Amino acid sequence: MKNDKAKILAMAGKGGTGKTTISALLIKYLVENGITPVMAVDADANANLNELLGLNVEVTLGEIRDAMKTETPFGMTKSDYMEMRINQAIIEATGFDLLVMGQPEGPGCYCMANTILAQVMESLARNYRYLLVDNEAGMEHLSRLNLRKIQTLFVVSDPSSRGVMTAARIADLTRNLGVDVKQKVLIVNRVPPELPAALKEQVESAVEKTDLIFGGYIPASDAVFQCEVQQKSLLTLPPDTDVCKITTEIFDRFLKN
Repeated sequence: MKNDKAKILAMAGKGGTGKTTISALLIKYLVENGITPVMAVDADANANLNELLGLNVEVTLGEIRDAMKTETPFGMTKSDYMEMRINQAIIEATGFDLLVMGQPEGPGCYCMANTILAQVMESLARNYRYLLVDNEAGMEHLSRLNLRKIQTLFVVSDPSSRGVMTAARIADLTRNLGVDVKQKVLIVNRVPPELPAALKEQVESAVEKTDLIFGGYIPASDAVFQCEVQQKSLLTLPPDTDVCKITTEIFDRFLKN
């Protein structure tokens, strides 16, 4: 992505590892440290980043791509129509904005729509200091949005062998996709109070065999659980909450440079 201003941050990992939770905590960190403005893109098919941020979604980019095929007004190009609709879809908040990718519902090829989407996103990103993409389990959206130069890729695993192995595969996959990543940071999320020795060995092996950098272990958090159960924004978590202190230490290490 040719951009002199916005730095690209992205989340990746298998489903259910807590990528969206880490994304919300990263947005909280950036806003509280004045590292703004931020554009967050929820690229997960099961979009719920907005819920963790206390925001409502009116329209998704997937719905806009559908509408472009049949609803482009006479005399307006598809590119202009999509740019107009995407600007309408931006959810504005204090210090950051949010766009939800969603999924196209109609049949057929979306090649043109995806190309236009990438162009519009590139133009939009010039207005932000950071562009954060919360990916679904795969890495398709990194290509779809034409994100070829990523500052930091946070690869999130749960405390399982499969999660760590998936993280290692994702680190290798970015090279095959032709994505230039400055640093790939492995975060192991929701770890139990006593870290199993076998898990620690698997994490160390994954770091040794790939270009992953170990970021840290984040314990299972009752504070996060209570926010989700009560449908409260994670932005309301006090800074001295354990999960906030640990994620702040991780983000400080990799983003303050």
